[in-house]
Amino acid sequence: MSGATARLTDLGFAAGWRAVRMLPEPAARRVFDRAGTWAAGRRGKGVRQLTANLRVATKERLGEAELDELTVRAMRSYARYWQEAFRLPSMDHRRIVEETELVGLEHLERVRNEGRGLILSLPHSGNWDAAAIWFIDWLGGPFMTVAERLQPESLYQRFLDYRESLGMRVVPLTGGERPSSTVLREWLDDGGSACLLVDRDFGRAGVPVTFFDRPTTMPSGPAVLADQTGAAIIPSTCQFTGRGWRIVFHPEVPVAGPGRLRDRVAGAMQGVADGFTASIGEQPEDWHMLGRIWADVPPDPGPP
Repeated sequence: MSGATARLTDLGFAAGWRAVRMLPEPAARRVFDRAGTWAAGRRGKGVRQLTANLRVATKERLGEAELDELTVRAMRSYARYWQEAFRLPSMDHRRIVEETELVGLEHLERVRNEGRGLILSLPHSGNWDAAAIWFIDWLGGPFMTVAERLQPESLYQRFLDYRESLGMRVVPLTGGERPSSTVLREWLDDGGSACLLVDRDFGRAGVPVTFFDRPTTMPSGPAVLADQTGAAIIPSTCQFTGRGWRIVFHPEVPVAGPGRLRDRVAGAMQGVADGFTASIGEQPEDWHMLGRIWADVPPDPGPP
């Protein structure tokens, strides 16, 4: 990205944050809903990859017309995420807490009652920033997460400030004063909680898993941290409801036990993938995966 393009990108996000907050919520939602429909109709590379991914997530049971309709709903869902992201700092956080439906909360409560740390492993689904507001309220304090460095640096700082304004503690994946894994381990050792997005293909650096019956990889970090600190891994999926939000918490994925660490880590991340498969499969339109996650699933062909 050239310096001029990077600067324009940052300015575009800054303008979006200001403009969307000024709109009444119904108007903002209509604008972004139309934008999602428009983006789906353009069928750019990301949208075509989303369609290919949704074909796998629905186990190829949909006809092409139904799949196209699902892609439109998914892009509207993705647009809703961005509309809410721009508005969250000025939204009533109490409303978000009250309008968030919870499935499987007992899995979190059991871990908290045991005094252990929590690692919520999430896919790119629904609005994880809104879920963060609920989680911080439930914890009574911050949790830690990791952020990849965006270009330009000013845009990365803008997102860093945004997420910290919601109450998160954010550490950079690379380029920090200390390795992010070290900072996370110390935080979890003290009984803290962390949220980590993990539905991405890590290639040779990742752990092999089966996701929707196809091989891919996921990062080993959550399982390694759980083994080091005794924290619990809880696969968690965010979804949208009509005007609110839903978080689905799955049972703890075990890591401790006999056998080699490598095998236990692989087993734990397979458990995470299985949890994602179940909840994404129930509401696939909220899975915003516009990137390639399976090596053998390229984007659908472009327009002729």
